[in-house]
Amino acid sequence: MHKYELVCIIHPDLDETAFKGVVEKVSGWIGESGGEIEKTDVWGRRRMAYQIRKQREGQYVLFNFSMPPAATAELERNMRFQESIMRAMITLVA
Repeated sequence: MHKYELVCIIHPDLDETAFKGVVEKVSGWIGESGGEIEKTDVWGRRRMAYQIRKQREGQYVLFNFSMPPAATAELERNMRFQESIMRAMITLVA
């Protein structure tokens, strides 16, 4: 199992319950694929450097987790189909 960081930018127009639902859904995908979340850090609403989907702000969330390397592709695919996630980036922690 490798350690990863995942930063998600979630649509800013979501209310609190919908936002928590998206965070729980991503956590569930990590757990289903054999991963283990070490820490979830909600950074909150921040202004972005450029527009994404005509939005100037986004709600940022950082996940620190361990997961088998083969499962990262499935996680990226799931996040790509989730419309409320505007951007996501997984990085390997050395």
